[in-house]
Amino acid sequence: MARYDNYRIYNVEFSSEKHVQLFKELEEQSDSMSFIGHPREVGQKLSILVAAHKVADLTLLLKHYQVTHRILTYNFQEKIDRSYSSVAAIGTDVAKFDWHHFYHLETIYEWMNSLTKLYPKLITILDMGGSTQGTAIKGIKLSHKSANKTIFIEAGIHAREWIAPAVANYIINNLLTSTSQDVQNLAKSYNWIIFPCINPDGYRFTFEHDRMWRKNRQLFMTTYGVDLNRNYPVHWNSTGSSKDPCRYDYAGPSEGSEIETQRLIKFIQDNVSKEQIRTYIALHSYSQMIMFPYGYSKNHAPNYDDLKELGQRASAAIKKLSGKIYTTGSLMETIYPSSGGSVDWAYANGIPIAYTFELRGPPDSKDMFLLPAEEILPTAQETFAAIHSIVEGAADKGYYK
Repeated sequence: MARYDNYRIYNVEFSSEKHVQLFKELEEQSDSMSFIGHPREVGQKLSILVAAHKVADLTLLLKHYQVTHRILTYNFQEKIDRSYSSVAAIGTDVAKFDWHHFYHLETIYEWMNSLTKLYPKLITILDMGGSTQGTAIKGIKLSHKSANKTIFIEAGIHAREWIAPAVANYIINNLLTSTSQDVQNLAKSYNWIIFPCINPDGYRFTFEHDRMWRKNRQLFMTTYGVDLNRNYPVHWNSTGSSKDPCRYDYAGPSEGSEIETQRLIKFIQDNVSKEQIRTYIALHSYSQMIMFPYGYSKNHAPNYDDLKELGQRASAAIKKLSGKIYTTGSLMETIYPSSGGSVDWAYANGIPIAYTFELRGPPDSKDMFLLPAEEILPTAQETFAAIHSIVEGAADKGYYK
């Protein structure tokens, strides 16, 4: 099991172009510093996970170049230990499935299967096919009426973002069990296709080997993994991705090269018209953002104004419910440039309401991707409220006619 004893999280701020160039070089040269995003511009703040043996070097560099910074965490392994302590054991009775624990893939699939017995007229298990390592990529369809328009939700494309599958599972459960009339109407008025974990090999790897793993588990000679959210055939590898298989945002050897990417593409192409998929939601963490196309260009999408307005309404719904602040805007203007993403691809293939959610915590989170289990439920509740707001707003604008 990979360990991160005495690794630190630094949050740095670039006050000059010299700082930007310095950290670009650091990112290129060091495999002992994990950058959350790439150094791009003056004024940018960036979190970096630094290996223990590099702390002294970085400390001297920060002092020499007078880089404004904060140390957010002094021993990252403590966060990892806490994360694993919140995992329910394999074999847990799925009748006790809750939103206070994280779950192994096998348990999630067992819970999904149990829903078909509890709600045989509403729930269908879907299977996109096998992953790189032959693991089934499973989801559910929740349908009260076949003629309904469909909301598609994917989660877990980045393996370490455990909160995303947890929230996807909550959405399924809430649509089935809520006593709220508004939620019941939402469940009955639309069909819901939800895949809680579209990178199952990577997700399993984070439980068994390395909590911070992000990519899939494709082998390239001596190194593993493609960032699946850089692998889609939409302006592939044009910005915000890497050609280096060792990098966390490696875009793959070619566009659409990965089996997981191919499975999702085929599923959407086969079903976008048949199932009338009008909304595509991708759940990620972290940074508290609600974003829409494009990630690869500063140009505005044709319905930018609608997407911006719906994103603002969703952010307002979250603030009203929990007080948390979520930023909204296009991917490029809100988080960082990125190409080959699933949401940009879905939008380019005829799905007009398309959003990427970056869930809790804030951009300078001390937990990074290791959100404490006690935050699963409030994160899920606010995400549901935001999606509810987006769907209602899109309906008001005629997107589901």
